[in-house]
Amino acid sequence: MESIRLTPPLTDKDIEKLYSGQKAIISGYIYTARDAAHKKMVEILENGKTLPFDPAGQIIYFVGPTPAKPGQVIGSAGPTTSGRMNKYSPVMLDAGLKGMIGKGEMGPEVAAALKRNKGVYFVATGGAAALIAKKITGSEIVAYEELGPEAVRRLKVEEFPVIIAQDCHGGNLFKEGIEKYRR
Repeated sequence: MESIRLTPPLTDKDIEKLYSGQKAIISGYIYTARDAAHKKMVEILENGKTLPFDPAGQIIYFVGPTPAKPGQVIGSAGPTTSGRMNKYSPVMLDAGLKGMIGKGEMGPEVAAALKRNKGVYFVATGGAAALIAKKITGSEIVAYEELGPEAVRRLKVEEFPVIIAQDCHGGNLFKEGIEKYRR
């Protein structure tokens, strides 16, 4: 199966072509955020204020990278468990976010928001944090520096491998199983 190449910001048209089980390669800029940053961003949106970055068409990677060693852009950067973002992700998708990257299945409220907003949930390989970090060629803190590893960062990625786990059509790799895609 050939990988689909994606460059954020993503459009509805980009998302409509994606189906659970497909492989994708992302190059360009993505953002990072975990629980604490999501909580702050959702509070900002609920108060009618502006986020520290424009989420329209963007992808958020659920990661809290380790500090970079000398000569590195970033330390290990493996995905965190996505279910912890279930209560925040629908609000972010409603605000224009198009994709999220993490590990594990996201809940039914996120699946409904993916359909409603034409969004996608990607999974990255858990346990491969050091290898994934090699696909990150730039990193800058955008907001919430006080959160340390959970600060919002803008990452430049090149050839970042992911799998579409939940799509805007209702497809869910966790429910359908990988066997469907091994033809």
